[in-house]
Amino acid sequence: MSNFAFGTYRISDLNPQHVASLKEAIESGIKMIDTSSNYMNGGAERAIALAFREFDEDKKDEVEIVSKFGYIQGTDLIEYKEDSSAIKNSEEVVKYSQDCYHSISKSFLHNQLSMSLKRLELEKLDCYLIHNPEYYILDAINRAIPKDERLDEMYRRLEEAFVGLEEEVKNGRIGSYGVSSNSFSLPELSDEFLPYEDLLTLAQNAAKRVGNKIHSFTTIELPINILERDGLKCASWAKNSGLRVLANRPLNAKNNNKMYRLADYEESKEYYHHFNELMEICDNEALKPLYNLLEQLDANKHKFGWIGDYDIFLFTQIIPLIKKTLEKVDERNIQAMLNFIDLYLAEYKKMVAYECSINTKKELKEFFNECGLSMQECAIRFLMQSQNVDYILVGMRKPSYVHQILSWRR
Repeated sequence: MSNFAFGTYRISDLNPQHVASLKEAIESGIKMIDTSSNYMNGGAERAIALAFREFDEDKKDEVEIVSKFGYIQGTDLIEYKEDSSAIKNSEEVVKYSQDCYHSISKSFLHNQLSMSLKRLELEKLDCYLIHNPEYYILDAINRAIPKDERLDEMYRRLEEAFVGLEEEVKNGRIGSYGVSSNSFSLPELSDEFLPYEDLLTLAQNAAKRVGNKIHSFTTIELPINILERDGLKCASWAKNSGLRVLANRPLNAKNNNKMYRLADYEESKEYYHHFNELMEICDNEALKPLYNLLEQLDANKHKFGWIGDYDIFLFTQIIPLIKKTLEKVDERNIQAMLNFIDLYLAEYKKMVAYECSINTKKELKEFFNECGLSMQECAIRFLMQSQNVDYILVGMRKPSYVHQILSWRR
């Protein structure tokens, strides 16, 4: 049966509830925390450090920290050459570009790891993953580079990164390494698919170049969920190759190019109270644009495809309009207005999530009809039953989420 790991994609050191959730998870026996240098601009790693301060060394040693760095897509590295006139032919261009990339990637890796260790307040990281290396493939596709050429270059860049990681293992700053890639989960015929069968060979080559007797490539991370099952083939290969598998996005899933949140949400009991209260306040000429916005939001709360669509709409449409309208509000009343708006938006998001979950259940009934549990528990149990998944990464931004998720192990 798979274990649960604490995923920190939206965890921040600035949110006390997030830090409290990490503490609760550690106290409850969680054995792995997955993070990245770019999650909340380093805030996720800082939150882990804050939580760890509450525990002694023995307890901290029980928890494996997995972090990530990226990306290795790069640009046309010839621009880094100051005396480019010295390059005589295409072979020299290629060789210089490769040498330059090797130097830059190793320096970048070293600096990224140093910053992560500082944020985490650690001297050694248990496992360090290359984060979404397929961005190079996407860039190469946009530049019309033939498939064979872009894959050759992808493997070359991966091997160079593995060399840097093997050196960090040798220097004692990381215990092992691996790759986290969304492209592992794509169909093999997809142009964006990242073939994985040669990763171990690349790791062996890297270890040999560094002088390590055996490679330290141990881990792959990829999206696997009840809707997206192509990644199970990669997971099977990994387990047969002696690697471990971390499954991310267990509850945020794609089907027919549409995103779904695989979770049930309750209808807000306070929504209409806050809605009617704010509508009454805005029923005047100065606040007419906000009044109209509230009417539109209420009429369309069932039309969002998934909760992520609402989050984008909130920051690109709702908040700018609110800010513009509030410019007309007297400074003495602005804080009171903001309080009313905050209460309303919190309940509106609950209603959107509720409506999305209803629509999701209707559209995906074939996946959940026979389960008889909440969508989130059905989705998690699907992964728990997979023999090829070692850890399921779940976001637990509230202590109550920690208890709910961990109760499913029983």
